[in-house]
Amino acid sequence: MSDAPARVPLPLAGGCQCGACRYAITVMPLTAYVCHCTECRRQSASAFGMSMPVPREGFVVTRGAPREWQRTAASGRLVACAFCADCGTRLYHRPLRNDAVVNVKPGTLDDPQWLRPVGHLWTESALPWVAIPAGALTYNGQPSDFDALFAAFAAVYAG
Repeated sequence: MSDAPARVPLPLAGGCQCGACRYAITVMPLTAYVCHCTECRRQSASAFGMSMPVPREGFVVTRGAPREWQRTAASGRLVACAFCADCGTRLYHRPLRNDAVVNVKPGTLDDPQWLRPVGHLWTESALPWVAIPAGALTYNGQPSDFDALFAAFAAVYAG
């Protein structure tokens, strides 16, 4: 990545594997990060999960009606998890403590090529073979706030 600020190619669009659920993002995401907690590994069926918090006012479901179920996150907080009822793709999470944000699962973006996560959470649970890039913000568990993650993302995607 060059030293020049990257651009977020707004508006963003994404959806599930079968196409029954679609969404649009019309505002700048707040950040993007990788989570290594066991719940995120389980929901992604991979070595880690990813989240891209977006202000709620800039997120809209444009097709379909995702189903939701609630779980307790590794942090102890309740999260509503939205997924396609037809194919099961996890689309986003709604943290119940913060109604202003939707945590989009960026693997569901139509074009995620521009995205670079700025942080890694729950690194104490990271699988030993996962390489965390130099310079990434790292947290052994849940950060007390996301201010540093927001600032790092804004620095990369300024302008």
